[in-house]
Amino acid sequence: MKYIDEFRDGALARTLGARIAAEVEPGRSYRFMEFCGGHTHAISRYGLRELLPTAVRMIHGPGCPVCVLPIGRIDLAIGLALERAAIVCSYGDTMRVPASGGLSLMKAKARGGDIRMVYSAADALKIAAANPEREVVFLAIGFETTTPPTALVIRDAAARGLANFSVLCNHVLTPSAITHLLESAEVREFGSVPIDGFVGPAHVSIVIGSAPYEFFAEEYAKPVVIAGFEPLDLMQAVLMLVRQVNAGRAEVENEFTRAVTREGNRAAQAVVSEVFELRSSFEWRGLGAVPYSALKIRAAYSRFDAEQRFGLEYQPVPDHKQCECGAILRGVKQPADCRLFGTVCTPDSPMGSCMVSSEGACAAHYSYGRFRDVPGVTA
Repeated sequence: MKYIDEFRDGALARTLGARIAAEVEPGRSYRFMEFCGGHTHAISRYGLRELLPTAVRMIHGPGCPVCVLPIGRIDLAIGLALERAAIVCSYGDTMRVPASGGLSLMKAKARGGDIRMVYSAADALKIAAANPEREVVFLAIGFETTTPPTALVIRDAAARGLANFSVLCNHVLTPSAITHLLESAEVREFGSVPIDGFVGPAHVSIVIGSAPYEFFAEEYAKPVVIAGFEPLDLMQAVLMLVRQVNAGRAEVENEFTRAVTREGNRAAQAVVSEVFELRSSFEWRGLGAVPYSALKIRAAYSRFDAEQRFGLEYQPVPDHKQCECGAILRGVKQPADCRLFGTVCTPDSPMGSCMVSSEGACAAHYSYGRFRDVPGVTA
């Protein structure tokens, strides 16, 4: 298959669903976490849960970069705009994440902060070049997919001598978060669910390859199948996971062979390694402090590190007491389990980050699944 519509063939998806049902062992349950928010969105959008047998449960994971960004990191960016008169550049979804004091980047902009939505890190660099008299800070977020572009603009800023440009770095790492979910006593204290296997992320794996998942597949005996974002990709990945569980195997398999290799993108990995190094700890919303799960800017490029330039100190901030976003990111609860979902909390007025991004579990369920929560409604 080489065209998108071929990967969205309803008849083939139903055939795969029947095959999964046939291979599910009687009396056995299968709990698979789709780590990536893009997969969560696709599962909701295409109604894939309805094609799976009841023995197979898909569990949301913390793979939405906007969702896992803690309030305290947004507060730092707001402070740069309102208190330091910096131009703060951010991706669109991040603009609406609720922060402290009823603020968000968008609301801080309404209060006079010079906060600008950009489509890429390169856009932020252009703003810095056009405003040499102003400090320009790029709020960098995302997993391994968006890290190479940030590394490139930092390297470009150094080559061009743009002394007014810096990055507030919030790039996080997928394998570390998966390992934390499996072994952290803190996560178990928060509440967690048993997991039989993982649907590995697509875009992240294009960059890092499949090799980084091999350690925890072996160490924790959890199978991983890397999958693309289309319905047939995900259905095939679930079938592969069911077969691994039935056979007692725990291996890394690659369904997304048209884009992912074992080695990944070596050029992207090289530029990331040149500019960034590991942080010893980083707070994730819903997971707490996760060791060696994020990146910071290396000393050679420290003049472009906003945390060092402005002397920023991170302060943890608790989430809204009634918001269940943290539990949803760990797979403990579903969006409909939150008393705020669909009433107080909607995409137009989000109370938590899971409702902000289109990759968030709450936003996906609000758009495609909430009517299924009503008794008697099937679509």
